[in-house]
Amino acid sequence: MLRPILFAALFLAQTALAVAAPCSGPDPAIVNVRVQRVATVGYLNDYHLVGTVRNVGNADQSGDTLQSVDIFMNGARLDTRSIPPLRAGQSYTFTYLSQRARSAGIGTTTLAFRLDMHHTPAGQDCSTANDSYRLTF
Repeated sequence: MLRPILFAALFLAQTALAVAAPCSGPDPAIVNVRVQRVATVGYLNDYHLVGTVRNVGNADQSGDTLQSVDIFMNGARLDTRSIPPLRAGQSYTFTYLSQRARSAGIGTTTLAFRLDMHHTPAGQDCSTANDSYRLTF
């Protein structure tokens, strides 16, 4: 009886280590998007958004990597921001201007940001779990 329990414990420990192992290749990730400032222009509020994409992997991306962040509202793509290839640990900041009526309530707008790998040599994004970000303002 003890042998199957030990085998199961060893299997689970190995599985947990495999899942927790860091990415050994490049891993671009959208790590943050925030409202930097709000300006009122007539009947509109201009929301100046700032986002950060960082290569959280352990290797540089290939120089011919083509990638961008697509910006969506309610499933419709609003815009795209190009992101250059990133070295391991390097960050790139992008901006986006979102306009809303001054009368719109706080917390009524949600934008989705998704990393889009256009031309990617094999292994240039070893985890897609961190390729999106949602911001409600």
